[in-house]
Amino acid sequence: MFDGYQVLFVEDDPPVRASLAQTLELAGLDVVACGSAEEALPLITPGAQLIVITDVRLPGMDGLALLDHVLATDAGIPVTLITAHGDVAMAVGAMRAGAYDFIEKPFAPERLVDTARRALETRLMRAALEDMRTQLQRFNGIEAVLLGNSPVMQQLRRKVLTLAGTSADVMILGETGTGKELVARCLHDHSARRDRNFVAINCGGLPEALFESELFGHEQGSFTSAAKRRIGKIEHANGGTLLLDEIETMPLVLQIKLLRVLQERRLERLGSNEELPINVRFIAASKADLKELGEQGTFRSDLYYRLNVATLALPPLRERKEDIPLLFQHFVAQASARYEREAPELTSERLRELMAHDWPGNVREIRNAADRFVLALDELDTVAVQDIPPLSLARQMELVEKTLIEQALRRTQGKIPAAMELLGIAKKTLYDKLHRHGIDADTYR
Repeated sequence: MFDGYQVLFVEDDPPVRASLAQTLELAGLDVVACGSAEEALPLITPGAQLIVITDVRLPGMDGLALLDHVLATDAGIPVTLITAHGDVAMAVGAMRAGAYDFIEKPFAPERLVDTARRALETRLMRAALEDMRTQLQRFNGIEAVLLGNSPVMQQLRRKVLTLAGTSADVMILGETGTGKELVARCLHDHSARRDRNFVAINCGGLPEALFESELFGHEQGSFTSAAKRRIGKIEHANGGTLLLDEIETMPLVLQIKLLRVLQERRLERLGSNEELPINVRFIAASKADLKELGEQGTFRSDLYYRLNVATLALPPLRERKEDIPLLFQHFVAQASARYEREAPELTSERLRELMAHDWPGNVREIRNAADRFVLALDELDTVAVQDIPPLSLARQMELVEKTLIEQALRRTQGKIPAAMELLGIAKKTLYDKLHRHGIDADTYR
């Protein structure tokens, strides 16, 4: 788990140094033991893959001075202080200054191992977050908008760019909060229509009595309250793109009129006998199965088949959990700038909570969680990620393991040998884990 990372252990007493270093090594950790702070200094460099555990009372440079040196070199390296009885006040002050933790003598060997493991997890997390920040800064174009390194998001970006260069109408399907309007805007922004209007209309947010006028426009005097001519959304989008969000809620009578516009590329305002030619790219978005609604008679099948030329299916967040850390970090950075507050540190425990959650609200929900994470400050532990039941560490690790196995199977289309290689585990181990987690590899083929 901590391959490539070391525990830099500083203790001037040789028997104690040898004993505690052996304790850490028996726990599977890579240890570099030093007899003085001066001996440890050359190993402490920016980006060093290590943690520091040091006695406070050392000859020459003491543990507090070593802490100051580490913080000045790379504040991301966790430093744990080993203190004598009665030095607790000093150790607490050191933690306020930036120390990761302190251990008061005498202590059980298990306490040392547990602290070292937690510090290594923190170091790994900080390094991963720094990589993500660098990655986010490097993103440009569509990668900066449709975030995610999962295979399904890479494929989605390729499809969007391919479709953007055509005039084909597009249907976007996805659960609430998956980013349907964001994808529609990307189609527009990367097309030759980018300099013309992008118009979005929520079909579920308009009263039926106003729908026809809003969509098609009207002439002065076409009905009682029509005091002047109104240009409808379709005409306003001429030369550009029109997004019809929640199209499944559009009244059937208007679906007929929309179908005619789609087929003829001509439009009549209410109260007019004149047909206007239009050049609009139509994008329909829905969270429902339009084909099934067509079979039920609540959505016109002919409109469904007319729209179903090019389809983009947006994955729910629970099916691309490897993108959660990147998305959360992105939204935390945005919230931090928006609210002018320093972003709290994302701990390994918090990441496990994020990975364990199913995110029924998808990207919209994780954005709200990031806002709460930044705003909650000292109430972070109880408020930052709501609606996630408390889980034991063992249960969190089980959920993370299950997620990683499912992701590997999804990437390899259920091929066991390829999944074994991706996960770096033996065949029997993988089958044992599939059985324990109730995962059927065949469902990914």
